[in-house]
Amino acid sequence: MWERLRVGRPTIPLRMATRQKVKRAKPAERAIENRQSGVRVDLAQLEKCFQRIVRELGLRYPAASVCLITDREMARLNRKYRGKNRTTDVLSFPSEERAKPRALWRTAAKLRGEFLGDIAISPKVARKNAKMFGRTTAGEIGALLLHGILHLMGYDHENDRGEMGREEAKLRRRLRLE
Repeated sequence: MWERLRVGRPTIPLRMATRQKVKRAKPAERAIENRQSGVRVDLAQLEKCFQRIVRELGLRYPAASVCLITDREMARLNRKYRGKNRTTDVLSFPSEERAKPRALWRTAAKLRGEFLGDIAISPKVARKNAKMFGRTTAGEIGALLLHGILHLMGYDHENDRGEMGREEAKLRRRLRLE
């Protein structure tokens, strides 16, 4: 859905490069891209949260690409892919169709090393939800990240009699995303 970023950074400041040899770090694969400016988001903290979620699920990092987008873009995507003419907090776009998971850990083991897909999050809606539920915006975005990954794994809370909700609640407690 969107191009993934690769960023390589020198390990010493460039102004010192004339006096010392510059070692270039291996390009770091960024899994999160911020395409909005309405809500301040600590990307380093969010990357750590993403890594914790992926590790807890037994997947390989990065299991998905994540894009923080504006409400306007989220509404456009929601209209285009779900036929709903309003914004939402998170949308997931699986890289392929997946069967409904029978057991979370078996599914994660099968998907280990695979790229699951793309996740779009609206920080503006996340901030509004955080206030409503008494959470921090960062905590809410982390919970939405978990929610999006579960969707990419094949879970669907609209059709599963609460299975996704139960798994998500257990993971939120374990990851302290409440």
